[in-house]
Amino acid sequence: MAVCLFGNLGAIGLVGPDEPRYAWIARAMAETGDWVTPLLYGQPWFEKPILYYWAAAMGFRLHLPAEWAARLPSALAALVAAIAIGWLARRHYGDGGTFTQRVPLLAPLIFSTSVAAIGFARSGGPDMLFAASIALAMASAACALRRAGALRGESAASRSDSLPLLLFGGFLGLGALAKGPAAVILAGGAIGLWAIATGHWRAAFRSVHPIAVATFCVVALPWYVVCALRNPEFLRVFIFQHNFQRYLTPLFQHRQPFWFFGPILLLAVLPWTVLLWPAAREGLRLWREQSWKNSPGFFFACWATFPVFFFSLSQSKLPGYILPAIPPLALLLAVALSRAAVADSEAGQHSFRTIGVALGITWIVLGIAAFQWASRLPQAARDAAGWPIFMTAILAITGGIGVATVALLRKRAFVALALALTVLCVAAAGLRILPALDASFSARWHGQLMRNDAHPDRIFTYHLQRSWSYGIEFYLGRELSEWSPDDRESALVLTTPEGLREMRRLGRVHGDLDESYRGIVYAPVAPAPH
Repeated sequence: MAVCLFGNLGAIGLVGPDEPRYAWIARAMAETGDWVTPLLYGQPWFEKPILYYWAAAMGFRLHLPAEWAARLPSALAALVAAIAIGWLARRHYGDGGTFTQRVPLLAPLIFSTSVAAIGFARSGGPDMLFAASIALAMASAACALRRAGALRGESAASRSDSLPLLLFGGFLGLGALAKGPAAVILAGGAIGLWAIATGHWRAAFRSVHPIAVATFCVVALPWYVVCALRNPEFLRVFIFQHNFQRYLTPLFQHRQPFWFFGPILLLAVLPWTVLLWPAAREGLRLWREQSWKNSPGFFFACWATFPVFFFSLSQSKLPGYILPAIPPLALLLAVALSRAAVADSEAGQHSFRTIGVALGITWIVLGIAAFQWASRLPQAARDAAGWPIFMTAILAITGGIGVATVALLRKRAFVALALALTVLCVAAAGLRILPALDASFSARWHGQLMRNDAHPDRIFTYHLQRSWSYGIEFYLGRELSEWSPDDRESALVLTTPEGLREMRRLGRVHGDLDESYRGIVYAPVAPAPH
């Protein structure tokens, strides 16, 4: 888990439009000491609540490298989510026996080695903090339901559920500080879906017990109240625009078809996607045996299903929206794999071997996909990272053949081999591939190049993509203005090949330029003739 979640968090600089923007706000918070109002370029920015900025600002206060300060909160949150589902597995499947001994270990390992966990643990943003908060809240809810006798386990009168309810409200409050009202909707919707299907309404209504409500308010409301008092526009911008309008309208240009999250979910749990089939068969078995109503697995399935369903109805869709579904899904996959491993019948053993072969084929396909992806990279990126990608692809294909072979030999060690293969590929990416791609996908190299520019006040952007603009500005530590053709003075303009052609038509560029120069064109602008 350490390699997959924490290994070389600074291998590549901040990428995309979100990472440098969130990191700027956190760095400004650490520098100004204003722990209430998020500030982007000195102006209030209410796209997200405060939890991520607090966590990342602590990293900047400790003088961590920018990439570590920005990403360490997500990595720690992923570790917490892994521990939460490991604890759940131990509580609900750890009563003894060969099968139950595997689940508490497999669940956090499957989660930590999934594409979703690896990717979002290395992303500077609130998504993993939100998913971890939901995981902790739902683990607390499961504990309260178990004590109430609604899930298999303790009887209704065995123990008090006050502590689980208190923790449920507190962790849900953290979720509201991470991404807003969606925390209440996702947790409440999952519990409500479970109650509708099982009829355990009395146990479900315990989630709105005064203890849980009070703890939620104590954790979440102080910042919301203080921020609203300081910034009268806060509630309108954050609650109305960035929550209701984002969900109900395509205002933020993230419109996708209803089925968008289906393929995203399949990709998110790679390389363990093949385990969805035995997990579905396990669900069908519980349905046939009529034992699903008190099954903890059905509760976890509702937890995994509701975020996908809820955000499929949204007019704005991004892959990170369904991240809260991945921890419970990893737990269900671990249960399915463990049950298949201990099957005594010949059919059961054949099914387990089939899983191993399919897992090996998955790795072979991933290796081939890596070759295809590398061939589509820009030339500079291919030159820098082609060989490391080639070697990692060979490792994936060879390892996939090994996993399938071990499975055909009826050896259960193919699971350990698949885990080791994931760790090796992640390590190779962190040590060789991402550093080689840094200059082509992150503005860190460009920021370092221009940091000592003799005329920093004469650097502009022109039609530059948002990801490059935010990145350059973060690493330079200042906002860059958009260049105007009416500007008569000499300047250095950062633009795109299309922007360069337009500037040449205006007769403002001098000198020969390489238009594919690591993603950005550096255009020296000549003074306009008077």
